[in-house]
Amino acid sequence: MSGNKNNFQLRVYYEDTDVGGIVYHANYLKFFERARTEWLRDKGITQSFFLEQNMGFVVTRMEIDYVASAKLDDLLIVTSLISEYKRASLVFSQKMTDQNQQLICSAIVRVAFVDLSKSRPCPIPKNILGALERVS
Repeated sequence: MSGNKNNFQLRVYYEDTDVGGIVYHANYLKFFERARTEWLRDKGITQSFFLEQNMGFVVTRMEIDYVASAKLDDLLIVTSLISEYKRASLVFSQKMTDQNQQLICSAIVRVAFVDLSKSRPCPIPKNILGALERVS
């Protein structure tokens, strides 16, 4: 990993697939979510800390392009980077490839930082923005 980019690997298990061994389309969303969480964790940002304070990141928009099918036992690599950050939101650009470097799908994901007690966006804490500015 360097700077703003993170690679997250995962294996496709039987539970991720349909009866034909093809990854069910909604599971790609889970894979992208895990990769974003690990990107933040690598920067020292744990979502559990914010949940204890009744705050957190929520997805507000997602665009996904399915290019090929992932299959049972594939090793997938999800590359994530922040393409935009604002006072109360981040935009992640993500792509998923298989072990042969074939593009499986890509996504653009906007997440907002939210005060969960008010169900409203709020500014991302300065310590997180500072960490993001150092790597962006």
